[in-house]
Amino acid sequence: MGVAIVWLINAIISLMTWFIIGSAILSWLFAFDVINHRNRFVNQLANFLDAVTRPLMEPFRRIIPPLGGIDISPIVVLLLLNFARILFNNSAAGPLIQILG
Repeated sequence: MGVAIVWLINAIISLMTWFIIGSAILSWLFAFDVINHRNRFVNQLANFLDAVTRPLMEPFRRIIPPLGGIDISPIVVLLLLNFARILFNNSAAGPLIQILG
């Protein structure tokens, strides 16, 4: 049971990492007019990624101003997610597996 919980937490962090990277790449493609919102699939994908990443990104966007028009909050959130993963795996994962088996 403990191994499954550790796997689930690591999988959620990995998915959030990929969603944030995908959202950032998609925003760059919109900014450079490579793709546009008129494409239905692209629009749905952008809305999905925005809905998934907004709760995690919005607090940092309020604190960190854009530098030269570039939003660096995804970089900060990615660093914090990796820090949380390392902290969890090194401190909480072992005792959790021992307690839950």
